[in-house]
Amino acid sequence: MKKYIKQTQPFVVPTTDGKTIKEHFGLASDGNQDISIAHMIAPPGWSEPFQTPEFDEYTFIIKGKKQFNIDGEIVVLKVGESIKINRGTRIQYANPFNESCEYISICQPAFNIKTVNRE
Repeated sequence: MKKYIKQTQPFVVPTTDGKTIKEHFGLASDGNQDISIAHMIAPPGWSEPFQTPEFDEYTFIIKGKKQFNIDGEIVVLKVGESIKINRGTRIQYANPFNESCEYISICQPAFNIKTVNRE
C-alpha cells in the first residue's frame, strides 16, 4: 500500500466570474475536511464581495499581483510573497491589475462555502 496520494486530476470548481479554481486536496476533491489546497488564476479586473471566512487562509503568489482589503486596510501581494489571513477576518479579494494573478490558496480547515459569510 502506498503511503502517499499523487493528485493528477484536481477538482475544477465551477465559477461564473472568470476565476479558475483547481482544488488538489479538500472537500470537493477528496473529502478532506482538515485542509484544502487549490491552484487559482484570477483574471484582470476580478473581485469577490466582502466575506468573513471561518477558516485560516494562506496565499502564495506565483504570477502577477493580488489585492486584499483586510478590515479596510489594502494589502497587495507580488510574486514570491505570501500572507495568512486569520479566520473571522472581514476580507475582500481582488485583482484590479492588468494581468492575471496565479496563486496557491491553502485553507484550514478545508474551504467550505457554508463557512464563508459573504456580504
